[in-house]
Amino acid sequence: MTLLIDNRTDFELTEEMEQVLNKVCLESLEYEEFDEDCEISLSIVTNDEIQDINKQFRGIDSPTDVLSFPQLTYEEGEEADVNENGEIVLGDIIISIDRAKEQAEEYGHSLKREMAFLTVHSMLHLMGYDHMEKDEEEEMLRRQKEILDIAGVPRA
Repeated sequence: MTLLIDNRTDFELTEEMEQVLNKVCLESLEYEEFDEDCEISLSIVTNDEIQDINKQFRGIDSPTDVLSFPQLTYEEGEEADVNENGEIVLGDIIISIDRAKEQAEEYGHSLKREMAFLTVHSMLHLMGYDHMEKDEEEEMLRRQKEILDIAGVPRA
């Protein structure tokens, strides 16, 4: 797995945070038994930038915490895009560092845990999960919790 991190903010992304993000991506793939080599793009942006992206792609003119842009639709016979290394291009994760900081404080846990949560949530979207219906939401929440526990960043 290749995780491409693009920090487009003045937030100092520590090596520890990069390791946590990498670990939760790997744990998400392992948990879902996604054993293909893949590439994931993770961008860290401001509230202003995520609001622009949210408006452009979802028609919602407000900031959000995380956006997911899967490259696979998991349809029968679909050919996955691959990068120059032969890895499947799984998709893009875009996280608002501003919202992540706000939510970490609101929920009373570390920024590391919030960033890990948002990344796992988005990874599940990249692998075909959604939460439009109550049962889908419960399933995603269960999977997120288990992956975060396995990765060593449980909710405190």
